[in-house]
Amino acid sequence: MNTIAFALLCLSVTAAQAQDTLRVGDVTAAQGVKATGAIRIPDGIDKGVEIPVSVVRGAEPGPVLALIAGTHGYEYTSILALHQVLQQLDPSKMKGAVILVHMANPETFYGRRIYWSSDGKNLNRVYPGKKDGTISERIAEALTHEVIDPSTHLVDMHSGDGNESLRPYSYWMTGTDPKIDAQSKQLNLAYGLDHIVIDHDRPKDVKDSRYTAMTAILRGKPAITAESGGMGLTDEASVQAHVRGAMSIINHLGIMKAPSATVTRPVWYGKSEVLTAPVTGIWQAIVDKDAVISQGTLVGQIRDAFGKTLAEVRAPFGGTMLYVVGTPPVIKGEPVAFIAVPTPDAR
Repeated sequence: MNTIAFALLCLSVTAAQAQDTLRVGDVTAAQGVKATGAIRIPDGIDKGVEIPVSVVRGAEPGPVLALIAGTHGYEYTSILALHQVLQQLDPSKMKGAVILVHMANPETFYGRRIYWSSDGKNLNRVYPGKKDGTISERIAEALTHEVIDPSTHLVDMHSGDGNESLRPYSYWMTGTDPKIDAQSKQLNLAYGLDHIVIDHDRPKDVKDSRYTAMTAILRGKPAITAESGGMGLTDEASVQAHVRGAMSIINHLGIMKAPSATVTRPVWYGKSEVLTAPVTGIWQAIVDKDAVISQGTLVGQIRDAFGKTLAEVRAPFGGTMLYVVGTPPVIKGEPVAFIAVPTPDAR
């Protein structure tokens, strides 16, 4: 073999090897490999951050599932759940791959912040992000291109934030493609949370997708948002709901055999509404999560520092309380509760 032919052969092998790897941030995973590392967000107009990620790649081709935890850093259950999911994944028994984002928003985790990052923005409202934006926007941009783009399916794993008392449920969000919507519906069932909120009103503009899951859906990738846990707690039942759900979807997609948690008789919710604080003050919930209430029921009261009642929040319609804020501080416009109405027709 002459020198030129040998050089061309080397180039061709190198190219093939490059195509045979899955790269996420600084993690490179060939077939049959479990690897960990980070997506590094450099300093910009504010301080950067490193997002811990793992890639577990099977020995054969198949779907690529993205599991994103810790979009809100005070939502601990998903972060703890991915520790166990990572341990259970065996690349020698897998087809395709699983990308695990262990903590999408580290500064809110270590800062013990609810809702907002240090830039005053909610990471789950700024997708697809901006490469030259503030930290929330730069994280969203990086996750869009490093995680969502190479994936085929996605689960955004949440709980009630550090102030929210929540019963487990998931969101079936729809986009513009009925085929993708149908697959997203099946992902909800496979995750195993038997209360599912139908949401047809999320953004439909791929350039202004805002939410993690909608960013995937509008790019042709079935996706769901799953909620289990809340109030900054790490109870085992809430963590295990996420572990079971993630492994069940891995089984559902044929990535690896695992126990199925698929729901056969879910409770679907149609009409729903997030109730917000009409004033800033000291909140006291009157009803609990999972309560079934009628229209006009007193959900909670807001008082001033002296105990004088400033406002009441009442149910705009009858339904089930999927979460209520369980801590006293509230700012005007912030959520205080989420109510939804069961529907027999999951369309």
